[in-house]
Amino acid sequence: MNSTEIGRCSGKLFRARGVGWCQRREIMSKDATYTSKTPDAEGFFSYSAEEDAVWGELFEAQVEYLRDKATPEYFAGVELLGLKAGKVPQVKEIDARLAELTGAGVEGVPAIIPPSRFFDLLSQRKFPVATFLRRREQMEYIEEPDLFHEVFGHCPLLTNPDYVAFIEGVGKKAKALGKGYSWHLFRLFWFTVEFGMIKAGDGYRAFGAGIVSSPAEAAHATGGEAVIEPFDLQRVLRMPYRIDIVQPVYFAIDDFAQLAATLEEDWQAAIDGARAKGDLPAPFDKAA
Repeated sequence: MNSTEIGRCSGKLFRARGVGWCQRREIMSKDATYTSKTPDAEGFFSYSAEEDAVWGELFEAQVEYLRDKATPEYFAGVELLGLKAGKVPQVKEIDARLAELTGAGVEGVPAIIPPSRFFDLLSQRKFPVATFLRRREQMEYIEEPDLFHEVFGHCPLLTNPDYVAFIEGVGKKAKALGKGYSWHLFRLFWFTVEFGMIKAGDGYRAFGAGIVSSPAEAAHATGGEAVIEPFDLQRVLRMPYRIDIVQPVYFAIDDFAQLAATLEEDWQAAIDGARAKGDLPAPFDKAA
């Protein structure tokens, strides 16, 4: 793995528009300005009128912006989950709805959970979500991954059975392969769940949470000038990335069935092969 990735996986750098899963789950910055919320006896989190307003403004602005940029499956998920601008959604209600739709779910978690817990949740079709929401003065940028990134970015596609199968498979394979294979799984997750693109007619649409939750990333990824390669497991596993810039390279799947079909491949052999060949030239050297 490129040293840029390792350094940022230590938790020293975060960004709201696409915080990497290893970065945000392994450790939280000591200077974090937000505290995870605690649910009441019935499992609900308390949000203020101001937090409802911030959620609503973020939701309305980004939904409108994404109309011609995100995949239709994403918008279908927003509708199926009943996400709306009026009120901050409750983790408990999203979890129940996902259980009905695909057998998936979400779980509110503290800022810090070990990778083993992260993989364990994925293997159970559960996605961990932060429970705090950014403040108004940080609506455009927040270091820590908040509930808007987690719910707006990740949850809609948990209504898609093939996407859920892939999430579950990542968790199970990570647990089976062990820590020695985690770094390459970070890359696979980064270029799919966080920054994945999908073919749409004669162009591409976004489905990665780091794209749909960021106007800048969405504009870049769908503006016609970004480098978008066909999804290829070996190239993904060998592609370095940085978390502090707009992505210079994206990978596009044909459909979500293709993503689920990767689970039939031998990931251990694929990662071993990627290691043997070595990393591809870093695409961000000239882009940074």
